[in-house]
Amino acid sequence: MGRYLIRRLIQAVFVLLVISAITFFLFWATPANPALLICGRNCNAETVAQVNATYGFDKPLVVQYGQYMQGLVSPGGRTIGSEGNERNCAWPCFGESYQNGIPVWNSIKDAFPATLWLALGAAVLWLLSGVMLGLIAALRKGKFIDKFSVGLALFGVSFPTIVFGYLLLFLFIVKLKWIPFPDTANAALFTVGPVKWLQFYILPWITLALVFAALYTRITRANMIDTMNEDYIRTARAKGLGERTVVFKHGLRSALTPIVTIFGLDVGGLLGGAVITEQIFSITGLGKFSIDSVLSNDLPAIMGVVLFAAIFVVLANIVVDVLYAVIDPRVRLS
Repeated sequence: MGRYLIRRLIQAVFVLLVISAITFFLFWATPANPALLICGRNCNAETVAQVNATYGFDKPLVVQYGQYMQGLVSPGGRTIGSEGNERNCAWPCFGESYQNGIPVWNSIKDAFPATLWLALGAAVLWLLSGVMLGLIAALRKGKFIDKFSVGLALFGVSFPTIVFGYLLLFLFIVKLKWIPFPDTANAALFTVGPVKWLQFYILPWITLALVFAALYTRITRANMIDTMNEDYIRTARAKGLGERTVVFKHGLRSALTPIVTIFGLDVGGLLGGAVITEQIFSITGLGKFSIDSVLSNDLPAIMGVVLFAAIFVVLANIVVDVLYAVIDPRVRLS
């Protein structure tokens, strides 16, 4: 297992390098000139030349990329700025925003807690509800609860997240006024009190969990139906094991293998930002930060968000592979 983890970590580093290179060179493939975006409307040849020298745009792309990666690899970070106006960018150095000059890592740290609470809360909600509905539907195949669960799953998959989110916002905040308007400044802080904190996140959690719960319901139902028809399930019943033991210890455990796969990838992806949900409920998380960065062609911010999200996806893949051996003994044997 130790050698396997080392091999996977080496692969993860290689994947992150490839992602960073693709993102970096794709940005420079666009016609937008970052020097003109930085200096604004009052640009002239002298100002553009000064901006190019300050940000290193006058250097070859390979050199710029190497300097960028140096700030992420070297514990001392890297030096940025033009000659005579140099300053140190501490590790991990994602550079400074072209729009406001704030270090990208500081912006990511400020935005991440809101995205973290949003992703984890929604993940717990959709995992429990999706697996439970799928399990009940599989054990009551062909009956009313099965048809109801399948219909609910179809509704969740078909209903657009943006429409569902705005409906919840209008109904519970504007119309019924059961929940106050969100305090975006303190949303990520649990210190505001558990009640206010929960009031802010409950609707985003439900909005984000709808589609995922529907998908997990369908996958759990299909896997449980197939698993309960396996020979080893009939053997367990023939030995006189209780139905609860057969279902939960032998059936559900095997059926959860693909659930673990998609759950790890879904959570890893959401930790990079839930764009639509954050926009609907004005959550100042990584999703909103990434949208603002793309619209302003802010390369350091774009690179920072992409790499930050990629790290979670890559780590989620590694964790999922390890959990396989815990859930399914056949993986350990192989």
